Amino acid sequence: MAARKGRLPVRSAPARRGPECSEIPGGRGEEVVVVLRRRRRRAARSHGRTPLPGTLRAVAAAGAEPDPRGARCGRAEGHSPPPRALAAPGAAPSPPPLGLPPWAERGRMTELQSALLLRRQLAELNKNPVEGFSAGLIDDNDLYRWEVLIIGPPDTLYEGGVFKAHLTFPKDYPLRPPKMKFITEIWHPNVDKNGDVCISILHEPGEDKYGYEKPEERWLPIHTVETIMISVISMLADPNGDSPANVDAAKEWREDRNGEFKRKVARCVRKSQETAFE
Repeated sequence: MAARKGRLPVRSAPARRGPECSEIPGGRGEEVVVVLRRRRRRAARSHGRTPLPGTLRAVAAAGAEPDPRGARCGRAEGHSPPPRALAAPGAAPSPPPLGLPPWAERGRMTELQSALLLRRQLAELNKNPVEGFSAGLIDDNDLYRWEVLIIGPPDTLYEGGVFKAHLTFPKDYPLRPPKMKFITEIWHPNVDKNGDVCISILHEPGEDKYGYEKPEERWLPIHTVETIMISVISMLADPNGDSPANVDAAKEWREDRNGEFKRKVARCVRKSQETAFE
């Protein structure tokens, strides 16, 4: 059969009945594409059937078994196979599959890991409470915001106080430290007047650009809520006057510890007892 202009040349084969994908005796296993659009429509009309859209594909292969997929089983060299499902004429193309970029996937995994770690620490503190403080969630649906109650350490000016504070954890915890803020008023050299706690263990990891702290004194991923609270309780017992967050409190602690500083701390202790369980 002579190939028409603009059509693929096809090899003639004896007419036969049966499946459209069938064995050609003596074939060499080559794949061909037969375009039968127009002829198929005429044949369909002559038999009262609706014509099939698209290009009919067939494979002729020596020794091949009939393929139950019919005419779509063939693939000609240099041509891509047709899609498994044909869209209706005029239909919008299907959108590409949705997915997160690699950096977003990594961030999501870090957040899941931090949430799991915080849940474990909370369960451990509830199961085995640590003397000197208690901890829980501000909102049961938010693992990244905690409320703690700190009991003033004995034999210190803060003895008898019940100080409420909030811990806010970053989504990449424990790679970075949480922020701690006293909600109860407290007068202390290492707590600023807004209640923010300033101690080495809560400073971002790495070198101190001012040279006051060693890297091992700053935040490390091995720290937990328990180690943070133990450090804060130690801070109440032994303030660090060398790098104060509240300069006025630090000055009074150095120069008038048993005078004005003691009076202000005693007032905060009484107030904390009145408001601890509000």
